[in-house]
Amino acid sequence: MRRTLPSVAAALCLLAAPAAMPAALPAAPAAADAPPAVPSDLTATEVSFRGSGGLVMHGTVLTSASTPERAPRPGVVLVHGSGTGVPRTKLMGEAVGFAREGLSVLVYDKRSEGYSLFRRSFSQLADDALGAVATLRSQPGVDPAKVGVWGFSEGGWVAPIAASRSEDIAFLVLVGANGLPPLRQQTWAVAAGLRKAGVAGSLVERAELNLYRTIADGGMFPEPYYDPEPTLAAVRQPVLAIWGTHDLLTPPQESPPVVARALERGGNRHYTFRFFPGADHAAHQSPDGGVTRLPELAPGYADLVGSWAGDVTAGGAPTARTSGPAPTQASPTVPVDPPAWWESAPMQLAALVLLMVAFAAYPVVALVRRLRRRPPVPVTRAARLLSAGGLAAVLGSFSYLFYLVMSGGKLAAPGPVMAGRPLVWLALQALTVASVAATVLTALAWRRSRGTAPRGERVRLGLLLAGGVVFLPWALYWGLLLP
Repeated sequence: MRRTLPSVAAALCLLAAPAAMPAALPAAPAAADAPPAVPSDLTATEVSFRGSGGLVMHGTVLTSASTPERAPRPGVVLVHGSGTGVPRTKLMGEAVGFAREGLSVLVYDKRSEGYSLFRRSFSQLADDALGAVATLRSQPGVDPAKVGVWGFSEGGWVAPIAASRSEDIAFLVLVGANGLPPLRQQTWAVAAGLRKAGVAGSLVERAELNLYRTIADGGMFPEPYYDPEPTLAAVRQPVLAIWGTHDLLTPPQESPPVVARALERGGNRHYTFRFFPGADHAAHQSPDGGVTRLPELAPGYADLVGSWAGDVTAGGAPTARTSGPAPTQASPTVPVDPPAWWESAPMQLAALVLLMVAFAAYPVVALVRRLRRRPPVPVTRAARLLSAGGLAAVLGSFSYLFYLVMSGGKLAAPGPVMAGRPLVWLALQALTVASVAATVLTALAWRRSRGTAPRGERVRLGLLLAGGVVFLPWALYWGLLLP
């Protein structure tokens, strides 16, 4: 069972926001946002439906105004990527593009209740999508037997769950989908951003990975080890999967084979994979290799979704077809296993508390003595270096790591880099080396002075040395003593 330690965030000083409290009962219907503006060649119908737990959700159905009412249309429900309470306007470009290709498109505001940075359920989001499917199937002019689901990014995990649960879903479209567990994808995305910024070595190969494992073990990374393959193997509907060749958030070379393998394992060979050149994670145009997302969809993307959905709902499901240029992926993903007991979040928290107390107690006691006008009894100056350097290395490394993971991704900003190491990280490593050396010198001084130093000073130095002894394996684990 995954541990839940909301206090870990506060202890690490940077993730102090608590996880959202679970709702006991469905909330009262929330007021819908103002209806989105739509082009004059489309009609918009505002709808409400009940998602998981009875939560009232709001959306818009877009349809081409030129489509004859007497001809039942295929329909598609759009499922958002990650983010709490994402408004439907975020997907209006896709909704407009697909509606102009002859589909009735339902796009809805994503839930915020029960969904936060630290808490979410793909199963719950899939039930929301099923509520939207039922609503779209009941709309005038929509053929209820031809309604599918489109999922983007996080929705690429959610939409297959919905499709595996309901025969009412006629087809499945995935964009920027990930065949790997969320934690493995996220660590790759941030590491790839750091490597693109010129970073190499222990920071990207060890520290970033271990931080995410600790966060997940502390219950602050939802659904970290979710395996999408069994769900994909249970999908029986035709599948269209789309990736941009410059996807920087999902590994675009590794995910497609995993998705194909899972589908075929379940006996489903009715899939079409398409790679769009010059497109980003969302299959939008990108002028700079996936960093910037333009509002425009990749040329041919909307047309492909419309024509493919029309073909498969007319009985023309294709068989195992892949097209488009090969995507670019600068580095491979690495497996991210749950931590062993000794590297778990509780143990990391215990080590952090010990280090903070051990290193901070030395100057605090000195300050108290000064205030009481007692004469100082220094044994060695190395103790001061160990106290100050160790405390700075611990606080500085966690602060810097959290800054990187919270701001990393497409384009990390690690600061000036020298020889593949950010200068901030090099400074923290230098402090760490100095602190380890100070630990040795302090230990020698403590041993020499055991018979002459006051008992209180020996205790203070003993506590400081305990921190120094724990600091050595701790620094190795976090890569501060590695190249």
